[in-house]
Amino acid sequence: MACVHKFASNLNLERIDFKPTTLIVGTFNPGWDNLGNYAQWFYGRTNNNYFWDVLPRLHENSNLRLAPHKEWKAFCSRHKIALTDLIYSIDDADSDNQEHINHLKNYRDDAIARHFCQFTEVNLPAILVNHPSIAHVYLTRQLSGDFWQQKWLPVIRYCNETGKRVEPLLTPSGSARFQMTKGVDMTLRDFIFKHWQNSWHSL
Repeated sequence: MACVHKFASNLNLERIDFKPTTLIVGTFNPGWDNLGNYAQWFYGRTNNNYFWDVLPRLHENSNLRLAPHKEWKAFCSRHKIALTDLIYSIDDADSDNQEHINHLKNYRDDAIARHFCQFTEVNLPAILVNHPSIAHVYLTRQLSGDFWQQKWLPVIRYCNETGKRVEPLLTPSGSARFQMTKGVDMTLRDFIFKHWQNSWHSL
């Protein structure tokens, strides 16, 4: 049985009630019940993710990391920000295969790239066509390795052709600490925030 995204019904922006101006794209959030995935919405595993700290600081100088997901959605509505991911489902994943379970429950992008081969991707260019108000498009990971670059390339091409801003961001997950050079005198949350601040559009 394929592993479908936990928030699959949100991936094509079917449920938003505003005209987005910014689109933030992640990778994949597995929806199997046997993974212990407690996320209530995108970037919702907040014990190891600073997304709901960093993004609200850019716009409101507030921290919503521990807020309920209804507040995350309200924030996005206020600031016309839509969220989606690159992958809709991992089609060769088997929920009865313990190795597959182990690969997915660590929520590591490199494990997805190494251990699976068949995917249904979110049609991001179609989303951008259907929502022409989007002017800024961000990917919440650095582009390293052919796997993720190939999945992001159609977005780069479309944005370059249509004059939209397209940027990769430092991952908001705890693994961003591996990007910190020795002797950096700031917290991880501030380190991620500074990187995002340098890449974000003018507010």
